[in-house]
Amino acid sequence: MNVLIVEDEKSLALEINDFLSKEGYIIDHARRKASAEEKIFVNSYDFILLDLGLPDGDGFELLKLIKGLKDRDDAIIILTARSAVDDRIKGLEEGADDYLPKPFSLNELLARMHAVTRRKHKLEKNDIQVHDFVLDIQNRVVTFKGERIHLTKKEFEILNYLVLNKNRVVSRTSLTEHVWGDILEVNSDSNFVDVHVKNLRKKLMCHAKTDWLETVRSIGYRITL
Repeated sequence: MNVLIVEDEKSLALEINDFLSKEGYIIDHARRKASAEEKIFVNSYDFILLDLGLPDGDGFELLKLIKGLKDRDDAIIILTARSAVDDRIKGLEEGADDYLPKPFSLNELLARMHAVTRRKHKLEKNDIQVHDFVLDIQNRVVTFKGERIHLTKKEFEILNYLVLNKNRVVSRTSLTEHVWGDILEVNSDSNFVDVHVKNLRKKLMCHAKTDWLETVRSIGYRITL
């Protein structure tokens, strides 16, 4: 998943970056409101971790901007030293998905991200049945009848993103953006996405049929559940 950290405190941003990177997230970082706006206009994110006290503007302004954009589904968690109840209420009323006051535990941040993902995709738990397979979105593991299937990080992220968007056609561009990050840094003429999906299919087919993982010609892929 693709995460934008909007935080001017360098040490905290680096700490979050390192922690989430080890958890398999693709991280982008902005220290100022202006640079965050530039990144948001170019990319879409699975999560935006938003500090309210930015050097060049209020984080609430950035929250309003994000929520005003069409066809955006970025989940937003506010991270701030502000402890006033009114600020928490304002953030949630203006569209934030959660609010975490500083200082906070990185494990709690991760748990809240998992909880937001479950709510956003209407999941009751972290385990998702995918036909003959089980996808554990918290521990990032895929199993078949209790046996773990060894996928690369990218293969898991592809499967995870397609499953979270089940029954919808996901374009190659969208898949690239959410699994690899900044699409401007990727060679759009490359077939690397197709190669990864092919390898994913091959590993899954060693255990059961995968006709539910469809290739939609000239567009992308779809998982039917």
